[in-house]
Amino acid sequence: MCGRYAQARNQHELQLAFDLPEIDEAVEAARDARSWPPLEELEPDYNIAPGKPVYAVLGTPPGEVGRGAHPTGPQYLRTLRWGLVPSWAKDINVGYKMINARGETVAEKPSFRAAFKRRRCLLPADAYYEWQLMPDQAPGSSEPGTSPATDAGHKRRKAKSTKRPFAVRYADGSPLALAGLFERWRNPELPEEDPDAWLWTCTVVTTEAAPELEHIHERMPIVVPRDAWDTWLDPASGVADLQHVMASTPVREFDIHQVGTAVNSIRNNGPELLEPVEAVQEDAEPGTLF
Repeated sequence: MCGRYAQARNQHELQLAFDLPEIDEAVEAARDARSWPPLEELEPDYNIAPGKPVYAVLGTPPGEVGRGAHPTGPQYLRTLRWGLVPSWAKDINVGYKMINARGETVAEKPSFRAAFKRRRCLLPADAYYEWQLMPDQAPGSSEPGTSPATDAGHKRRKAKSTKRPFAVRYADGSPLALAGLFERWRNPELPEEDPDAWLWTCTVVTTEAAPELEHIHERMPIVVPRDAWDTWLDPASGVADLQHVMASTPVREFDIHQVGTAVNSIRNNGPELLEPVEAVQEDAEPGTLF
């Protein structure tokens, strides 16, 4: 799974990293929140948790596909809330249960299939965090973390273990491009013309962990390699091409290191959370993932 990540780059840095066109302020001011997500300035965040606003890189709007030639690849930087709320959801809080979408079933599951078909995005990250378990009854041993969707004993195992956090990032410092989906939800309690009536949300697509990471957790977020950005963002891409992208996470280019337990609590934030464990003081107050 992917339940926490770091992203400290500002809008200009992300524009350069993803080769995005310059932002046209006049066009931005004229955009309708009902048809396209907004763009807000976000502060650096080294401990992004579900429910927070995050930057997302989007391609050509689905509605513009079919009107002749359309540009592929990164086109827009937008702001979404992490935790996908399907358009048909009655409760906004369902988003906290949909922070991840399983790549194996994303094309068929009702909660995600519409977004997978037409609304894919890239979620920039400096690094993402994952937690390994150290069973209380077996000091000195460790086992990979699991997902509640695949492990019936997930809660019991986690309750009887200490969590050891790791950070995963590109070794060269480039931003990760997490595979994401996005959706629009209409708040029925507000008038349609109210910009706040429209909520744009996202989820991270995950897959089975690669051998280099399976000792930490059984799942991992899909990271889209640079040469596949266009395919992932193009609303016209077919399922076979998308499945190929989802199997192409460049794990061999990753740097994986243990970090301090301060990241366990969402109350903690700052660049020190990404420092290798040897360089940090392990005296932060233990916390929980959520």
